Amino acid sequence: MLVAVMPALDEEGSIGAVVRGLRAGGVPLIIVADNGSRDATVAVATAAGATVVSATRRGYGSACLAALAAVPAHATAVVFCDADGADDLARLEAITGPVLRDEADLVVGSRALGHAEPGALTPPQRAGNLVAICLMRLLYWRRVTDLGPFRCISTAALHRLRMGDPAFGWTAEMQTKALRLGLRYREVA
Repeated sequence: MLVAVMPALDEEGSIGAVVRGLRAGGVPLIIVADNGSRDATVAVATAAGATVVSATRRGYGSACLAALAAVPAHATAVVFCDADGADDLARLEAITGPVLRDEADLVVGSRALGHAEPGALTPPQRAGNLVAICLMRLLYWRRVTDLGPFRCISTAALHRLRMGDPAFGWTAEMQTKALRLGLRYREVA
């Protein structure tokens, strides 16, 4: 069973379409972790068919952890995506397929391999991304091109990672731990 995890903060304008897109892509359970939205994010996500959990501690990683606490034990893989509609859900099978077919443990959607829209990464995000991927390349001798949030991981691998970063270091933590443990890592455009 594939489960989608989506951190959200004030995303009422986009989250409904993202939830419907995931459903259309065959994801049976979508867990939205609301990180304190002051708009109608929760109502829109619920109306679109998502299960909403509250992430009372602010932070991307905190929201991911809150959603993961609601993932059923029988789930085989988790796909992470953003609630703002920035992820190309037409690429959902490319992200999830290798994990569901047991060809990879972690698949990351790389904006560097694909075509990122202008403004998809701010200059500070580009700089941080560059530093992180260079360090991963040096430490683990693996080709890493992005810390993109659109990713899929097997639940078995996820349990081995023991994720804990409550902030935006979440994606780097996941990739670094996966590489350190020698998990089957893949990037797709």
